Parts: sequence; structure tokens; C-alpha cells
Amino acid sequence: MDYTRQRELMVESQLIPRGITDPLVLKAFNRVPREKFIPEHLQASAYEDCALPIGQGQTISQPYMVAIMTQELNLRGGETILEIGTGSGYQAAILAEIGGKVITAERIESLSKNAEELIKKIGYKNIEFIVTDGTGGYKEFSPYDRVIVTAACPAIPPPLLAQLKEGGRIVLPIGGQHQQILTTITKKEDKLISHGTVPCVFVPLVGKFGFPV
Repeated sequence: MDYTRQRELMVESQLIPRGITDPLVLKAFNRVPREKFIPEHLQASAYEDCALPIGQGQTISQPYMVAIMTQELNLRGGETILEIGTGSGYQAAILAEIGGKVITAERIESLSKNAEELIKKIGYKNIEFIVTDGTGGYKEFSPYDRVIVTAACPAIPPPLLAQLKEGGRIVLPIGGQHQQILTTITKKEDKLISHGTVPCVFVPLVGKFGFPV
């Protein structure tokens, strides 16, 4: 299968018609080999318009959802980004194509290790992998220019806001366990400016400031 052409078709048919216009985002999606982040028996479906299972009850999100979350971050290059929920590592790779440094936190150790091994093989060197309860963020590299949460949150975890820079932006799905609204929050003069974009369905964010285990 010609995965390069599949990537191009994904961008042309799934992303651009739905309003993904940021050239940095589109370039990243054309470069990152999504098929490598998916179990071998599902790789033929890598560029379909849907989420796919990656094991441990987790999924790799639909390409459009990864794209709109990335676009909502409004990256211009060089930012330090905290990602909560490494999963397959695909979102981290997309962020690494644009941003300066990505710190990605995952509570399931085997997923984090698999993603780290894969990303090292692909060649990204600007991603740090952390195994932790991501609902508490990761203070060591804070404050962050951007924060992205790739799991459903009942509310905004307070530590993530505390670790966000003034003028920074956080993108996360907020709602119940069965449906959420993708929400973007900008921290400006100690106030929070929030807007919702699209309905979505993510696996729950589990931890101290998320859903109970």
C-alpha cells in the first residue's frame, strides 16, 4: 500500500474540507507515518476517518480530531507543550513536527514504553516520555506554552492550569464519559477565556483530578 498517497488523501478529503487550514498542521499530517502507530493487523485502516484500538482499552483518535486539537493549540513553532495521554504516540509526533519540545505523560507504562521505542526509531528527539498520573500535570518542565489532553475530563484539572504560562492555551475534551465538547481555554491576565468547538467522544481521563479508576 502507498501510505504516502494515503496520507495525502487523508489531508485532502478529511482535514481541509472540515476547516483544517493551518499550513503547519497540514504539513505535519503529511509527514508523520500514522500507520506505524497502529497495530500491524489494522495498518490498512490507518488513514480511514475513524479512531482505532491500540490495546489496553485505549485508542488512536480519528485523524480529524487530532488535527482540530492541534490547530486549536495555535502553534507557531518552538513552543514547550505538555501532552496528557501519550497513547500510541501519534499526537506527540504531530506536535513534535511543529513545536520545540513535547513532554508527554501516560499512566499506562507499557503504552508509554511502546510509544517511546517507536518514536525513537522514527527519529524524533524533542519528545520526553513520562509515566505518571497526568491529571496532576508534570511540574518539572513547567510553565508550558501549551497543554493538550487526549482523554475526556469531567472538568479542567487545576494543576494543568497552574502549570500553563500566562497567555498559554489548553485544549481538552470536557464532559461526561460518553460525550464531551472539545474546549479551548486561554489564560490571560489570570482570567480564563473559553470556547467550545466540536462534540467528541474520548476515553476517560483517569486519576486524582479526572474520573475515578
